[in-house]
Amino acid sequence: MRPDLPRILLAEALGTLILVLCGIGTGIMGTNLAPALPGLGLLANAIATGLVLYLLITILGPVSGAHLNPAVSLYLAARGAMRWRLVPHHIAAQLVGTALAVPLAHAMFDLDLWQVAQTHRAGGRLMLAEGVATFGLLLTIAGAEAHAPRQLPALVGAWIAAAFWFTASTSFANPAVTLGRVFSDTATGISPADAPGFIAAELLAVPVALVLVAFLFPRAPVQGNLGEGGRNE
Repeated sequence: MRPDLPRILLAEALGTLILVLCGIGTGIMGTNLAPALPGLGLLANAIATGLVLYLLITILGPVSGAHLNPAVSLYLAARGAMRWRLVPHHIAAQLVGTALAVPLAHAMFDLDLWQVAQTHRAGGRLMLAEGVATFGLLLTIAGAEAHAPRQLPALVGAWIAAAFWFTASTSFANPAVTLGRVFSDTATGISPADAPGFIAAELLAVPVALVLVAFLFPRAPVQGNLGEGGRNE
């Protein structure tokens, strides 16, 4: 085991916790402050999520790679940026962070700690939107690594903030986030019946991105803030 693996996994868990906390908490706050203006809540959610991604990738990227997303971990392993044997560790840490974030968000707003979401997000158009959102995230990562690695945190934050508005699904783009929102019956929730479709679409975006990115950026190194973290050996 790598001697720095506990530090890497703590960074992944803590980063995912903050990301999920931001998404759910912003949705609750938007509903509380402007219940009649859902668009305003979506705007606040998009801005907050984009900003927190910029922050997390900047401060945690050098530690863990700041994947914060099982789809990103799988994609980076397939591109050779991290060893496959580390992928289950990263994903487990992301899921732990998600599991802690949901009751923490609810506790801050005096809600039941664990809930089951009732918001239905079904249909092929929404699954297509999730595939587009996740593909765009992976494309952004690859393009940033190829041409502007120092701008990667800002570019990822910009993509997600924008995709909140032009995808029909409001851009979950993250299987861990999707799973966490199943247990939050708030504005950002997704019903248990609909979550598998979202997760499948997010994961199917990985092989699509691998094929297209290899064509667009055939010699692009995968380095900088992403990869397996803790500085590659």
